[in-house]
Amino acid sequence: MTRLLPGILAMAAIVVASNILVQLIIEDYFLTWGAFTYPLAFLVTDLMNRLHGPQAARRVVLAGFAVGLVCSFIGTRIMGDFGPLVTLRIALGSGIAFLVAQLMDVAVFDRLRGASWWRAPLVSTLIGSSVDTALFFTIAFSGALSFLEPGNDVSWAGGAVPLIGLGPALPLWVSLALADWLVKLCLALIALAPFRVIVARLSANPA
Repeated sequence: MTRLLPGILAMAAIVVASNILVQLIIEDYFLTWGAFTYPLAFLVTDLMNRLHGPQAARRVVLAGFAVGLVCSFIGTRIMGDFGPLVTLRIALGSGIAFLVAQLMDVAVFDRLRGASWWRAPLVSTLIGSSVDTALFFTIAFSGALSFLEPGNDVSWAGGAVPLIGLGPALPLWVSLALADWLVKLCLALIALAPFRVIVARLSANPA
């Protein structure tokens, strides 16, 4: 368990920070500050997978999932100006998206383990990030799933706006999802550098 502790602590810190920063909107960019911290979870998962194997990575993911559940529970008990800070749909979307996307990341990474050093972390993160974005925003804001929480009015997310301010008119939540996904793609590329450095250093100096 000791070897997993750094990964568990890092994952927990990312989940807690993302749950706080997701409430801070960056005006005019269809983003929250949480979009820049959450993708680091994939870096932690991939590092644990490369250094300790898929089983260890799954344990770190489950620890992060548990922390996320606690954060969501606390959020549902804190009332803001428009109701609880975390609604049932957001809690469901966040939990399901995190667990499915991270476990998929682990599986894809393990399948590509023997390929070039960059391929496993890049491909697994791109696939995991895409799944995460699609699941979260659909579950949390799509009008088609309003039956999940009938008392939660998310009609604001269904209002038609130009896609990320430039494209055809689509529901606002689609712009939010696309902007979030683009940030994740950029960070997936940037994260290759620290991934390479950390793996090289820890592999040369095993604990």
